Amino acid sequence: MRIPLSWLREYVDLPAGVTGRDLQEKLIRAGLEVETVEQLGAELKGPIVVGQVLSIEELEGFKKPIRYCLVDVGPANGTGEPQQIVCGARNFKVGDKVVVILPGGVLPGPFPISARQTYGRTSEGMICSARELGMGDDHNGIIVLPETVEVGSDAIELLELVDEVLDIAVTADRGYCLSLRGVAREAAIAYGLPLRDPALLDVPPANSYGPLVKVEDPVGCDRFVARSVVDLDPAAVTPLWMQRRIQKAGMRPISLAVDITNYVMLELGQPLHAYDRARVDGAITVRRAQPGEKLRTLDDVERVLDAEDLLICDNSGPIGLAGVMGGAGTEIAEPVVDPETGLIAGTTEVIVEAAHFQPVSVFRTARRHKLPSEAAKRFERGVDPEAAKAAAQRAVDLLVLVAGGTAEAGVTDIAAPRPVHSITIAADHPDRVAGMEYGRETVVRRLQEVGCTVEGADVLVVTPPSWRPDLTDPNDLAEEVIRLEGYDALPSTLPTVPAGRGLTDAQRLRRRTGSALASAGYVEVQNYPFIGEAVLDAFGLDADDPRRETVKLANPISDEEPSLRTTLLPGLLAALRRNVGRGATDVALFELGLVFRVDGTAKTLYSAPRLPVDRRPTAEEVAALNDALPRQPHRVGAVLAGNREPQGWWGPATPWTWADAVESARIVARAAGVELTVRQDQHAPWHPGRCAALYVGDRLVGHAGELHPRTVKALHLPERTCAMELDLELLTQDGAIKPEGPKISSFPVATQDVALVVDADVHAGEVEAALRAGAGELLESLRLFDVYTGESLGEGKKSLAYALRFRAPDRTLTADEASAAREAAVAAAAERVGATLRA
Repeated sequence: MRIPLSWLREYVDLPAGVTGRDLQEKLIRAGLEVETVEQLGAELKGPIVVGQVLSIEELEGFKKPIRYCLVDVGPANGTGEPQQIVCGARNFKVGDKVVVILPGGVLPGPFPISARQTYGRTSEGMICSARELGMGDDHNGIIVLPETVEVGSDAIELLELVDEVLDIAVTADRGYCLSLRGVAREAAIAYGLPLRDPALLDVPPANSYGPLVKVEDPVGCDRFVARSVVDLDPAAVTPLWMQRRIQKAGMRPISLAVDITNYVMLELGQPLHAYDRARVDGAITVRRAQPGEKLRTLDDVERVLDAEDLLICDNSGPIGLAGVMGGAGTEIAEPVVDPETGLIAGTTEVIVEAAHFQPVSVFRTARRHKLPSEAAKRFERGVDPEAAKAAAQRAVDLLVLVAGGTAEAGVTDIAAPRPVHSITIAADHPDRVAGMEYGRETVVRRLQEVGCTVEGADVLVVTPPSWRPDLTDPNDLAEEVIRLEGYDALPSTLPTVPAGRGLTDAQRLRRRTGSALASAGYVEVQNYPFIGEAVLDAFGLDADDPRRETVKLANPISDEEPSLRTTLLPGLLAALRRNVGRGATDVALFELGLVFRVDGTAKTLYSAPRLPVDRRPTAEEVAALNDALPRQPHRVGAVLAGNREPQGWWGPATPWTWADAVESARIVARAAGVELTVRQDQHAPWHPGRCAALYVGDRLVGHAGELHPRTVKALHLPERTCAMELDLELLTQDGAIKPEGPKISSFPVATQDVALVVDADVHAGEVEAALRAGAGELLESLRLFDVYTGESLGEGKKSLAYALRFRAPDRTLTADEASAAREAAVAAAAERVGATLRA
């Protein structure tokens, strides 16, 4: 919310010397997030005056149209003679009044102005556009002023070019600060000054002859005020002071009626809408959408309506999305000049709507239709329902004042009963929350400054004001007292920290895993846990794949990713693609995080009980709460693309391959103290010929390998991208294993090589397991160093060559002992997988 300081002073008599920076400091101390203070016109230097165009000469022979103008600036130039000015704009004519900067003046930039020769003429100044004066981005033409302004008068003062604007980031619980009224109240409290509340207006009571309104959904709309203004002058334009205030507040002037509704919204925080009464057919009705209904909104987009959308309708159908945006069918008509008579035709009768809509309904409609309007932003955060009548009256007064209209006597005010919400709070509750003593008088005074009604002595009964729906319990009231007294006044006291019990086994495992992967050259990333159907389709998952059964979010950040992830790979691959797109071609990333699986929890999912707040929940209630959650196992994933070793004088580059993805899984397994068995598998999204299933014993714990080419193409990944994903909980399901350091023997190693011929469909992991079982305790390690297939072996055969390292912890092995262990290993392989020694 942008707050012009000059406008704010209309409601609070701030001391003359108070600057925007001073006010920023006070408001930040009171808990508001004032991000910047913009100094408007800080670089401007006059003379900048009002001029009247006396004559225009079109200069020819140039690449673009150029006009040579004589402009009367009155006595501002010291001579009273017209100024000769060269200008390229075409949106003005003889007799128009414009903004002129004379030689010696400076425009924002800084851009000093002097008399100079251009296009063969002497230009003694410049006729200015809005952008040149720092009023906005409009550079389509120069500013044409109303006829009533005086020639030679100071345009800096006329256009309020010098000002300070506070830019406030309004949080969801401070919706009342999306208005000058709300920020003025905070400023008045900060400086201990009275507030001139702009909502305190004389408003006539409701009667039976106002605009016809029917509210069919009192939950969605609990208040609807409607007023009518007739005999408007269609030629009336928005006055300069109102245009400038709207511009400085960050909005764009459009037309008189629309500008007035926007002005009142900025002033009071109550969104308004103006209908052309001649285009409204019958009574205005507030109801939910019906199947098949459509509405063309003011942005000229036809929208298919949802059954939950709250609508404003007449006899013809929907004419607006309640609290979001009006419809094009009842839009205020643009003034049109009749070329024959010169008369101006346009809207002459207006219905002003000031309503209060349910925040959740407006929020969902705005998100559903992707319409983040200024009105929706305010309704979502909570609008003062009692301000509707005052806002409607303020708009009517301005239409009468500026547009020459006549306010009809009819006042429609439909209001659903609103229960009075009171909060009981101990007078010393803020003291106990803050850890310091404020006293009852201070507590009562601060709550009354906020707008609360306070009764009682030691126990206070507090009724929050209508514009503060966020005040619902004693702690909210304590927060108000504490923030107004100043967070900086709170004592800094270190809490007494109980003795810790250290990390759990699962936490230690995750830390070891992260450290091991980082030591191996991987970079850790943290991704959002959201996915959409598109990435699961790109993975090529079957319709019944458990990873497609996702937990849907009620209010997703993005409609494209409305679910919680069931695998870590989508986020990792997106991070990889983003890094590659920014020039990091050789990438190795990993992530440790939760996934959310519905399997086994579908019956109890989304059925969480509402726990009490006045006592500790029982074990049964906690169990029911946990049962309502999806299964959330910890996983580790890694993705690889590009080269593991770059090209250089030492030789060609070494690319990441499926084997490196499998090795990353082995790194994790070693950190967990378990042994992985690798078997060939087919599992999306991996390549069917380069996919490894990872087992601990007979338990499947994950997969690794090269991604399927179709997945790589669909996700725009580098060719031959590899990935790995492991379930850490399944990895250590047999119990926590205490990591042990390597045992170093002082005795020499005995190395034996063995080449075994097996059937082509026998997995290397099965052969390795047989060799380990047969070699016994003397086997220190084994490594597969060669795989051979050829005619000499026979059809359907392959040769696997292993290096076996034997070592005893207490002696030097003899050649006979090493050979015996080797022969036992070969015998076990022959028995288990039918292996024979290669000749």
